[in-house]
Amino acid sequence: MFVGEYIVKLDAKGRIAFPSGLKKQIPAEDLEKPFVVKKDIYEPCLILYPEQEWDTHMYIMKRKLNPFNRVHARIIRDYHRDSARLPFDGSFRLLIPKKLLDDVNIDKEMVLAGQEGKIEIWSKEEYDKQRMDQEVFAKNIEEILGNDTNFYE
Repeated sequence: MFVGEYIVKLDAKGRIAFPSGLKKQIPAEDLEKPFVVKKDIYEPCLILYPEQEWDTHMYIMKRKLNPFNRVHARIIRDYHRDSARLPFDGSFRLLIPKKLLDDVNIDKEMVLAGQEGKIEIWSKEEYDKQRMDQEVFAKNIEEILGNDTNFYE
């Protein structure tokens, strides 16, 4: 669903103007719905989910986790710990909680990077450091996908 990289800046009130290039990728019926932001569990970034994508994640978790199992209950709690529901304001801006921005070292400039059903939010500096070496990237793609004879099925 989401494609592209967009550099945005926090305004004086800590809001970001949602890029028009990403807004155009949201189905019209979903423009009024809030997004959910969550701290990524693997990388120093935030993940912004449309409500429907978040609901899919919750459905998967509910199928796999039992809230009456102590370990599962802790996983559920920690998964939700660093998340927030974000409605758009009248000017299509988002107010991301300061704690979440601080957790991933975003203070002013950030990158919103579309990745299918989600948008990653990175500090620009960290995002630039994360780029994989081109040769390593090509080798990894070849190892993972290169021998798949059913690639186009």
